[in-house]
Amino acid sequence: MTRLAADYIYTLDRPDPIRNGFVEYSPEGVVTAVGVCEDTSKEEIFLEGAIVPGFINTHCHVELSYMWKLFRKGTGMAGFIDQINALRDTKPLPEKIADIRHWMDVMWERGVSAMADISNCDDSFEIKRESPMYTRTFLEVFGTEPEDCASVMEGVMRLKEKADKMGLDAAPTPHACYTMSPDLLTAVSAEGLKSGFLSYHSEETEEEEDMIKYGRGAMWDNRKAAGMSVPPVTGKSSLLYFIDMLQKAHPAPFDEHILLVHEVCMDQEGIDAVKAVMRHPYIALCPCSNLFIHNALPPVDLMRRNGLKLTVGTDSLSSNDDLDIVRELYCLQGASEDLSLGELLTWACVNGAEFLGKEKTLGTIEIGKCPGLVFIDNLGADGRLTAGSCSYRLV
Repeated sequence: MTRLAADYIYTLDRPDPIRNGFVEYSPEGVVTAVGVCEDTSKEEIFLEGAIVPGFINTHCHVELSYMWKLFRKGTGMAGFIDQINALRDTKPLPEKIADIRHWMDVMWERGVSAMADISNCDDSFEIKRESPMYTRTFLEVFGTEPEDCASVMEGVMRLKEKADKMGLDAAPTPHACYTMSPDLLTAVSAEGLKSGFLSYHSEETEEEEDMIKYGRGAMWDNRKAAGMSVPPVTGKSSLLYFIDMLQKAHPAPFDEHILLVHEVCMDQEGIDAVKAVMRHPYIALCPCSNLFIHNALPPVDLMRRNGLKLTVGTDSLSSNDDLDIVRELYCLQGASEDLSLGELLTWACVNGAEFLGKEKTLGTIEIGKCPGLVFIDNLGADGRLTAGSCSYRLV
């Protein structure tokens, strides 16, 4: 058995960290003991910082890693979409594959033990199969024209067959209200729900809300200028529209694990609607991406007051400078003064593991579990994250 000790051990199965604690684990990484050090001076390895469970990145587009550093910031969603359309597939496949492999390795070494990833193609499949990181792949589809629904569904089911043959957990998922016809949104949701999991980009920007509530704004103009169909103008938020479409897939309540990604514009009406129909809703917070695109953050305190299960994602390198969970946590910490490191880690570890259905092995440091052990250094005197805090995989 190997033993590690540190200033703080965040087991996350209890409210507070263990001060001057230790963790013992087997060669396979299974936790065998956790406790308080009798004498820290006698510990062979004592780390000045925190030992925490492996992170769960609940929202990433790792196949877009080749887009790192290509995008202008602060363009709003319409401008961001224009850049995506202009820059997609501007590198040859071998370079794309190399970038995916590099960033998968970077995330693993920084402590990501599992990831919910979005895929529009099979570029990442082989790398995921080889990686020690657990992944659930959401096969995201687009299609604004109603007549394309059947062909789009045929295409995503072929992609699922490829993932299945490679032993990956994967299923179709919808993208967002503004990139899908109502028929396609319902059809792909119905198929994805069969897996027990769904991921959906929701209320990422006020431009999205203006589009579906009022039929106006930059995204509406963008779509009309391109000759594309636009979503129905409902007078309601895009989240409420999604719930309406979801209930056409099958009646509420929804026992499946449904991940609402971003939710920058979420309000109390939306939260109440989610709670009324979803038994296991989760929110994926991607704060650095939100700031990158439109300099806004989700209403985290409102979400906390309502008891929503929050998780943490990085989004992609098209809308982020890095794929670094600690950087995301530091950003969230700066937006809410009373956020403790323990609560942030609960989002990044426990809740993410629960969303993926992997809470029996991941998310907490408990005897018999194999969550991965991660070290976070450069904590402040108060035990909170600092701008210099970094994470490193120990196990």
